[in-house]
Amino acid sequence: MSFIRAYLRASTDDQNASRAREALNIFTQEKGAKVASWYIENASGTKADRTELARLIDDSQPGDILLVEQVDRLTRLIKADWDRLKGAIQSAGLRVVSLDLPTSHAALTVDANDDFTGRMIDAVNAMLLDMLAAVARKDYEDRRRRQAEGITKAKEHGRYKGRPVDHDKHRRINELREQGFSVRKTADIIGCGISTVQRAEKRASAD
Repeated sequence: MSFIRAYLRASTDDQNASRAREALNIFTQEKGAKVASWYIENASGTKADRTELARLIDDSQPGDILLVEQVDRLTRLIKADWDRLKGAIQSAGLRVVSLDLPTSHAALTVDANDDFTGRMIDAVNAMLLDMLAAVARKDYEDRRRRQAEGITKAKEHGRYKGRPVDHDKHRRINELREQGFSVRKTADIIGCGISTVQRAEKRASAD
């Protein structure tokens, strides 16, 4: 049985990660397997530089499994960034298994000595992963476009009041900064942009 490394990316809160963790546990149990290591971070799938995903790849050995709930948990990257990430995954000898990609499930049980079956699974899944990665990116871009159109219409009618402040996020940012974490490290931990950290600090100093 392959060594299974589960990757959880929750872009909003801990509840999302807990739900995904339960889904992955149920899935592996049904397959007679068990997750050996968990990598959890709060980050956008459009961000190429993700600390925990990079650590997972660095920790891996050829034949290990990178388990995700959905392909969009792994990537909403532009094509160039996805190609680089895919190359790193392949170079590490990892096989991606995603709950929403049924053809990938066979990688959990393929015999390490069955090179032909393994290569066939890899070939099919590489093609389907590329397709789902493109769909995930398009979905992200479509939602951003609709959001921008909605903001434009709201401004035209005088209804746009800007994005509401996430007070809980700002509180966590300021707690980390007070503990001595750098702006970049704070952004990585919270899963936000550096500009968000700077806005939180500016707001706190103005209060």
